Formats: sequence, structure tokens, C-alpha cells
Amino acid sequence: MKKNNKKGFVFTSFEPEDQSPFEKLFEIFKELITYTSGDFDEAIDWLRSLDKEYKLTDEHYTIDDFVEDLKKKGYIKEEIDPNGVGGTKITPKTERAIRQQALKHIFGKIKKSGSGNHKSKSPGLGDEHTGDFREYQFGDNLDKVSITESLKNAQVNHGVQDFTLSENDLVVEETLHKSQMSTVLMIDISHSMILYGEDRITPAKKVAMALAELITTRYPKDTLDIIVFGNDAWTIDIKELPYLQVGPYHTNTVAGLQLAMDLLRRKRNTNKQIFMITDGKPSCLRLPDGQYYKNSNGLDTYIVNKCYAMAQQARKLHIPITTFMIAQDPYLMQFVSAFTNANQGKAFYTGLKGLGEMIFEDYENNRKKRIRG
Repeated sequence: MKKNNKKGFVFTSFEPEDQSPFEKLFEIFKELITYTSGDFDEAIDWLRSLDKEYKLTDEHYTIDDFVEDLKKKGYIKEEIDPNGVGGTKITPKTERAIRQQALKHIFGKIKKSGSGNHKSKSPGLGDEHTGDFREYQFGDNLDKVSITESLKNAQVNHGVQDFTLSENDLVVEETLHKSQMSTVLMIDISHSMILYGEDRITPAKKVAMALAELITTRYPKDTLDIIVFGNDAWTIDIKELPYLQVGPYHTNTVAGLQLAMDLLRRKRNTNKQIFMITDGKPSCLRLPDGQYYKNSNGLDTYIVNKCYAMAQQARKLHIPITTFMIAQDPYLMQFVSAFTNANQGKAFYTGLKGLGEMIFEDYENNRKKRIRG
């Protein structure tokens, strides 16, 4: 009987991934809870409104059923605040789910490199195999000896019948040292981040959550510190990101940079960098006596010069600053250009679209080059 050896493709109609009613609503809920800065009641109100408009549920599974499932699955819990007022709060399980979703949505479309670890250009002691071999040298660790290649050399040099393995037969596979990266992400939370009818803080939060999830899962040896800056600057934990809100603040860029460099000075890693997401001009300084010097009218020379000085100081410490400017006013772009030149860093003048992809790609690219301290 003649066999049919034909090869080809079989095309079938696309069938979307089967999701339960809970999973479908949970995807929307995670987006809403990010926009509401962790306010569960507001997020559910939005979900109910969307349900009325788009018929997200039916009589078999309602929004109330969804809320009950959130409780059963540990995504929300009842809490009483210090004032004695009870309410529903999201749990750390939800915070992690939001970070995972941010990573998937922002970075999921970008092709990731194979091993996901930074390789320095110089071979040496490390654990990233290059595929290249060299002769064994005194002092090489025995665990770096390639047994297969060494046995092959012994057979070639001494023959199979009279097999011996000498030091001259040994070869070592070259490895590259995997360096670590310490990153500080600065997020502007001044009032301008929600001005002009544009929500700029939510995309910034999503980027921060995605970057945090990327580093903790893919680059666990790297470090990420997150700073927010308004009139002052302070660090926040990763778990605080979903709740981040804009305040009635001016923009104290100098305070953010000072704190970022203080954090990086304590890191032992050679590779250090600062990412700064901002949409506005620096408009505030804290004076030595504790008072604030503020000026929102144009670019204040005194404030701007302090920013340039911080950029130069970071350059001396071999800390490059990458600025993601989510505004395109010509005079602000000129300031960022001069600031970037003072630091010899980089600047991206971008809107909100593509912000996450830019930060991801820049993070990956920076890890591929070794910054000498």
C-alpha cells in the first residue's frame, strides 16, 4: 500500500481563548483598579456602568457574583481604617496580579532576548557560556573544564587503544560575566501630571509596575528603587504603586536626583542608572533653611542651573540619566536637551503612547553595555 507522504498546512477557524466569566471580568477589574489608584468601590462602580453599557454579565453570573468570587479567591478583603470606617480593600495578591498584567500589556509584544541576562563584552569568570574553548591554564576552576571536548582531545592526541588524559588535553569553555544593574526610577507626581484633561500618572504607574515585575522575575540580581517627586522626593515600595496619586505639588527635580544618587551610592554594582519620567519643567527647590523656592512661570534660571549641576554630578559618579519627557513644549525640550548634555545621558521626547516599550528597550540595551566606575 502506497503511503501518503504529503506535507502541508491545515487551516482552521480561529477560536479565542476560553475564559470563565470571572476571568473576563477580572481582566477589566485589574485595569479599573489601576485607574482608581486602588479604590475598590470606585472600580466596582465603573465595572457596573460598563456592564450596563456592554452587557458584560448575564443572569447566570452577575457583578455581585464576581465580587463574591474576589473575596473567596483572596483578591479583596474587608478592613477597618484607623477612623473606624469599614471598607473593601485589595490584597497583595491583587497587587501582584496588576503588576503581571502591566508587564504582559506593556512588554509582552516585544521580542525578549534568549537568556535575559546582561553579558559584558570581556570573557572571564562567569556563568554565561560562549561556545568558545581555550587551553586549560593553571588556576582555572575544574568545574569550567569541558569534559566532552577534553576527552575528544585525548582520543586525538593519544589514540583510543592507549587512552590517557593529560593536562595538555584539557580545554576550558569561555564564559562571560553576568553583571548586575541598579536602577532608580523617578516618577513625577506634580499636579501637571493630570492637567489639561490628560491622565499621565496612570501610564507612568503601569510602566513602573511592569518594570518592577520584569526585574524581580527576570533579573532577580538587579535592584530597582522607585522614587516619586513633587515638592519633595521620597521612595515608595513596589506594593504601593497601584495606589500612587498625583498631589498638589510643584516639580522638585533636584530633590529626586539627590535621593536617586544617594540610593545608588550605596549599591555595590558597577552598573547604575536613573530613569526619570516627567512631563513638566522643574519649578521648585528646597532651600538650606527648609523653605521652598517655587516658580512656575517659565524656566527659572536658579532652579534650572541646580538641575544642570546635579546632572554633572551624576556624570562624575558614572550614573547615566535617561529622561522620558511626556510633553513636547519646545522650551522644555531645550531644557531637557541641555540637561542630557550635562549628564551625557539620553532623552526621549514622547507622548504616553509607547512609553513602556521605550523604557523596556532602553533598560535591555543599557544592560548590554558595561558602565565603568
